[in-house]
Amino acid sequence: MRVVGPAITDSSLAAPTLSRQRERASYGRVMSEFFIPPWTIRTGRLVLTPVGFQDFEDLCLLKGDPLVYATMLGGVRSRVQVAAEMAEDAQFWAANGVGMWLVRDLEGKADGLTGLHERSDGRGVALRFAFRPETRGRGLAREAAGAALRFAHDRAHVRRVIAVAGEDNLPSRTVLGSIGMRQTDTFTRGGRLMLIYSSVA
Repeated sequence: MRVVGPAITDSSLAAPTLSRQRERASYGRVMSEFFIPPWTIRTGRLVLTPVGFQDFEDLCLLKGDPLVYATMLGGVRSRVQVAAEMAEDAQFWAANGVGMWLVRDLEGKADGLTGLHERSDGRGVALRFAFRPETRGRGLAREAAGAALRFAHDRAHVRRVIAVAGEDNLPSRTVLGSIGMRQTDTFTRGGRLMLIYSSVA
């Protein structure tokens, strides 16, 4: 018995129509969203991905910039320090199911960092964030840090998260208050009064 397949016509070889192209684009967007890894966070304006060695150059630019990282615990990092911290971040992710994210805009530009880490001074698991100065004043730190905090509580089941900000660091204090963290303690570091914020699930 001869099997007759579908006829091949000029129209079947033609370029997809505009409606067909739109259908395919829509399908692609749906599938890309469906296969987002569970540790990747998307907000209205940002994409947060766990830091990895593919991000090394972006991390060096962020952590090596005094305008971004001078006020962070440990200060500005060298390239060697960035590489060492990346290894520590990977270990923290593996052990805790949460860690540091690189924050990019929807076009892929690295705007900053946020996430959780174990503080070297033994005060506990802390939320941190650092953004390029040109991105400030737009609510991006609040958007990213809030998403990281929700992930920590809701998905990684971290019960208590702290954050530390200098008394004179009003922008960071504003972000922490806006995402629901409350000041619970203080300490002095290098003659500077530091405020401890907490969030308990």
